[in-house]
Amino acid sequence: MNTVEQKKTGLLRLKKHQNNPVLSPNPENDWESLVVCNPGVWYENGTFFMLYRAAGNDKEHQIRFGLATSTDGVNFTRTSNQPVFSPSTDGPDMGAVEDPRIVKFGDEFYVTYAYRPHPPGQYWNFDHDQILLPDCDADAPLVLKNNIANSGLLLTKDFKNYRRLGRITQSNLDDRDVIIFPEKINGKYAMLHRPKEWIGEEYGCDKPSIWIRFSNDLMVWEEPSTLLLAGINNSWEEKIGGSTPPLKTKDGWLIIYHGVENGGLGYYRVGAALLDIEDPTIVKSRLTNWIMEPEHDYEIDGFYKGCVFPTGNMIIDDTLYVYYGAADRYVGLATCNIDELLNELKNA
Repeated sequence: MNTVEQKKTGLLRLKKHQNNPVLSPNPENDWESLVVCNPGVWYENGTFFMLYRAAGNDKEHQIRFGLATSTDGVNFTRTSNQPVFSPSTDGPDMGAVEDPRIVKFGDEFYVTYAYRPHPPGQYWNFDHDQILLPDCDADAPLVLKNNIANSGLLLTKDFKNYRRLGRITQSNLDDRDVIIFPEKINGKYAMLHRPKEWIGEEYGCDKPSIWIRFSNDLMVWEEPSTLLLAGINNSWEEKIGGSTPPLKTKDGWLIIYHGVENGGLGYYRVGAALLDIEDPTIVKSRLTNWIMEPEHDYEIDGFYKGCVFPTGNMIIDDTLYVYYGAADRYVGLATCNIDELLNELKNA
């Protein structure tokens, strides 16, 4: 859609790259033969680093991370035929590691990721929101009994060697889509998160929503959270969650998020909002319309039929790059002119 059409309709859409998917499963490696999706992506000194979620065709559906690099953001080359990060052998993340999001402080990259104590199984063969559960006794903690997804923090300097720092969410909450802001705000770190159980009148939302909280320490998140964005009934975004790390722009913090129709049972689409630079609990604007939806076979024919799920983004010159998981099976790239998106948001 060109600029004239955008002004005429008031609808801005991200442009999907003609070479999509930019990364596909590799049948030569068992651990990534079925799935590659939901990548964290970082751009520095002319190189794109893609840390992607991968899985093979095993019944338990073990999930690991692979690494690929590119100089143009489109043509990616895997750096190894082995995963660069895997579930631990006896720790809390021994079941699966998923959905990395990347920021950088100083010389080190901080990667938030979701994990489970037990493999989820091939969830597309189960009922909605059902996963494998471990055998355990009645006294087992809820995180193990229900195979709850927690979020943890990794450190790396090269995307090849990692240090596990541990859990940064509450163990009895399914709290995924945990994303750290790329810089301190008023002297504090900031986090977006999506606790699935925080619904009902006392929380001010009836479906899982996006919350924001602050901390003096990247491993200690105990300050109260503030409801930031909630879903909208009877819309494309009834259930929502954070997607990519916030991007600082001249007009505010740009937030790319995902929304799901039909109470969380339908298509995954992508929305955008602007937060205040000094106080990101303030939502300056939010687009009514989605900026990306499933359209192509690689976004519809997969293990979630009809899903675009962004997890990596950056601004290079005047272009916004958004990397996303497609149908829980592939990696896609979509772009737009950043000023056009900001103007759309300011006029929302």
